[in-house]
Amino acid sequence: MTVAVHDQRPFEPKLAAVTLLGSGMIALGVFLSGFVMSEPAPYELIMAVQIAVWFLLGLTLSRTTGLLLAMLLVFNVGGLLAITVMKDMSEGPMYAAVSIFLALSSVFYAAVIENRHQRLTLIFKAWVAAAIITALLGILGYFHAFPGAGAFTRYDRAMGAFQDPNVFGPYLVAPILYLMHRLLTDRLIKSPLPIAGLLVLVLGVFLSFSRAAWGLLAFSGLMLIVVMLLKERTAAFRMKILVLSITALVLMAIALAIALQSEQVSNLFTTRAKLVQDYDGAHMGRFQRHKIGFLLSMERPLGIGPMQLGHMFGEDEHNIWLKSLTTYGWLGFATYLIMIGWTLAAGFRYLLRERPWQPFLMIGWIVILGHCLIGNVIDTDHWRHFYLLLGIVWGCIGLEQRHQRQLRLAQHA
Repeated sequence: MTVAVHDQRPFEPKLAAVTLLGSGMIALGVFLSGFVMSEPAPYELIMAVQIAVWFLLGLTLSRTTGLLLAMLLVFNVGGLLAITVMKDMSEGPMYAAVSIFLALSSVFYAAVIENRHQRLTLIFKAWVAAAIITALLGILGYFHAFPGAGAFTRYDRAMGAFQDPNVFGPYLVAPILYLMHRLLTDRLIKSPLPIAGLLVLVLGVFLSFSRAAWGLLAFSGLMLIVVMLLKERTAAFRMKILVLSITALVLMAIALAIALQSEQVSNLFTTRAKLVQDYDGAHMGRFQRHKIGFLLSMERPLGIGPMQLGHMFGEDEHNIWLKSLTTYGWLGFATYLIMIGWTLAAGFRYLLRERPWQPFLMIGWIVILGHCLIGNVIDTDHWRHFYLLLGIVWGCIGLEQRHQRQLRLAQHA
């Protein structure tokens, strides 16, 4: 009996072209995350289309990514329930729609990363490119380098192509860690480009005058060095880290000293460098609103609805834990705690394993941990890059679990 064999090679170029196009769309989506000056932004439009197309064309979810989807859906069910208690529901549906979209974007990133780990490099390169461009816009805007440059600042603070300096600054931190990792692991001959990129991004973070961004950068940079020292224990690597770290600190000190020669920079830095501002500790300031908001939430199992605390007290929550209580109720708050705890625990478990995706897991995990810390004084709920980080970490967790299953199958073969 003769079996007909069909040659599939003619279709391989088509498959490669589709794969390339898909990866390009992912990179474009990540790149556009750095340009959100109005809503809906191009990021939402591009991501909404490609999420739908990818899943219609057969992108599947593993049990790992399905778990992330389940937690995010329960979280958003809490948000939908909170809308039902609002007297004026006009703002609720749009807020809920954005929350659900961002949740789906996180699941999408996790799925495409788990499908092909090489996309991690593409994602971070697109993120670095967007970060450098938006940082340059913020820097040029701060110094009023061209007519209309003020559009990239707010309250004399750089904000790039964002709506808020407090989102702009933290957005730059993960790309900074990526360039730091390259600087520490590549040969010195390749260092000029990462150094140039780092100078632009660090200056962007500084000129955002965001205390949360400053703290996030300091914490994340230190954590990256600590984790890399734990992973790479050779004397030569440790010496390289020590020399580069000391050099970076000296250069940053010199750059800061030069920047402070400007009266505008010096005055704003002096004001913003205070750990507790007047609007933090004053009567009905940020910390008192946190206390009142938590006490109020204990009486409202379903929450009070999105942006309602801001209407009551003139300022929003500025605390992600309080935000999850007021906007998503007890159900959303509990789910958010479980999701963040699971993310950090599972990521930590795989943090030091020698894998192609380990550097990206390390960066994503560190920056998420940093966001949890700054979340005590700032609201990260609708930050697009936070959901990207969540997808990166869960995509890497999925890759590791699939790798473990393959090892077990090989052992029993």
